[in-house]
Amino acid sequence: MKKKVYICAPLGGKVKENLQNAVTYTEFALKSGVAPVTPHFYALCLDDSKKDERELGRSAGMSLLWYCDEMWIFGDIVTEGMKAEINFCKNLKVKMRKIHPHEIKKIIGGKNR
Repeated sequence: MKKKVYICAPLGGKVKENLQNAVTYTEFALKSGVAPVTPHFYALCLDDSKKDERELGRSAGMSLLWYCDEMWIFGDIVTEGMKAEINFCKNLKVKMRKIHPHEIKKIIGGKNR
């Protein structure tokens, strides 16, 4: 069974750009041999600009952390939502790893999406 890895990265603000980044991060995780859990994709059916829908997606994503073996943190900015996910992981004692751009490039190359 593959290790389940929660993808922790920015979403709000630049939703379209951040969703595209989430696709890249998910591809990286898949090609690294793990099963990624990417809650960013909830923004494809929920409106992130509506507080109640954003909270619905956020709480659904956080509930998946219970089933994950690790959290991988992407991006240069740690948002408030990411901080909450990271703190939740700390409380669950879930292993966390910061992924750097050179690691992504090594696995999937310098694709322009």
